[in-house]
Amino acid sequence: MDASADLRALPSVDQMLKAPDVLPLVEKHGRVVVTDELRATLAEIRAAVRGGRAMPDAGGIIASLLSRLAFRDRSNLRPLFNLTGTVLHTNLGRAILAEEAIAAAVDAMRNAAALEFDLETGRRGERDSHLRELLCELTGAEDATIVNNNAAAVLIALNAVGAGREAIVSRGELIEIGGAFRMPDIMQRAGVRLVEVGTTNRTHAKDYIGAIGPETALILKVHTSNYRIEGFTAEVQGRELATIARQAGVALLNDLGSGTLVDLSDFGLAREPTVREAVAEGADLVTFSGDKLLGGPQAGFIVGRKDLIARVNSNPLKRALRVDKIRIAAMAATLKLYRDPDRLATRLPTLRMLSRRQPEIRAQAERLAPYMAAILAPAHAVELCDCSSQIGSGALPVDTIPSAGLKLTAAGGTALEELAARLRSLPRPIIGRIQDGGLILDLRCLTDEAAFLESLAEGGADALA
Repeated sequence: MDASADLRALPSVDQMLKAPDVLPLVEKHGRVVVTDELRATLAEIRAAVRGGRAMPDAGGIIASLLSRLAFRDRSNLRPLFNLTGTVLHTNLGRAILAEEAIAAAVDAMRNAAALEFDLETGRRGERDSHLRELLCELTGAEDATIVNNNAAAVLIALNAVGAGREAIVSRGELIEIGGAFRMPDIMQRAGVRLVEVGTTNRTHAKDYIGAIGPETALILKVHTSNYRIEGFTAEVQGRELATIARQAGVALLNDLGSGTLVDLSDFGLAREPTVREAVAEGADLVTFSGDKLLGGPQAGFIVGRKDLIARVNSNPLKRALRVDKIRIAAMAATLKLYRDPDRLATRLPTLRMLSRRQPEIRAQAERLAPYMAAILAPAHAVELCDCSSQIGSGALPVDTIPSAGLKLTAAGGTALEELAARLRSLPRPIIGRIQDGGLILDLRCLTDEAAFLESLAEGGADALA
């Protein structure tokens, strides 16, 4: 009897839509969405009351509706804290853009822009022109072009230069990158015939020379950025390969993978070949990424000989692989930062995080440890730990960077997995890694302590402990 009376008193959807507290929600989310969630909310309440639970008051109904709307409106593509220890984490979006790049992208989104319009002549222009001069200046190349990622850069370069002919590659450089994406497959799709030379661990100049024939279009050198072959090894360096290619009248395409425009050893990191060095060694084309070590948005660059870049730009694939005004604006702003190398590490988030020293990170861990302990006790213990970060996205795969963080431990069972899941469910998720019997939060990439503590507070001790 009481349940029936409560159910009769439950307001209708139409009544709720006219309530003062609901009208702003209609304005924000739209009438259709709010109506759907109201129906679902009221249905849940009816089922709960029939099951013996108390009827919520008007405030409780609104709270349930707000919760449903928030969950529906929440996107998985939302800000999170990358405390995995992998700075350029492919699954977490790789490089964080510089403020200058963000501002440029927002400006391009808000306004019309001369993307393919020549302001001097009033005629159609080229979208590559916004980056060409910068890329040539920073790499020493004759010409440059851009596509949507480095795999696309390799694909179109191979197709433009070698379609229907042969490309020679060392067996030790037939890489596979994330998602089972293999170089032989890219070459096949590009329409070139793969000619393998050497062995997995040793390839010599004579191997390339012996493989060159009338059907050879190019030699492809691939930087093994996501693995290392060590021990009894040999490879032919770019300068010698350029000489071999030039004497045979074929092109040399050097794929640097991640690629960097600066000497990383200047920032306390292991050295990687720079794009300028690859160009100076004589490569006819060099391909590299924009969203890895370079620290910009996702993109793939091709720099090198003007005649070969012209063939790439006239290839029908170019239109399918081109980038939009937002990425071009952000990339131009990123590249301009490289004109001021003295301040690069302070302005480019990727380099700033990679070059942080362990004592600085450990001091941050010491500040945060008491807050974490207060929230997680007594179910979990929090202790300072030294750990190792890595660059990620295939760059310097065997090199690590000394770091520090917090190690969260539990009583065993699935407690760590459950804690990791609860941290992922926070309004701004916290992503760490389970290792050595603990959940490690590597603080190398934590640049906003206040937001981190705020996210923990919003989650609450009850939700995390």
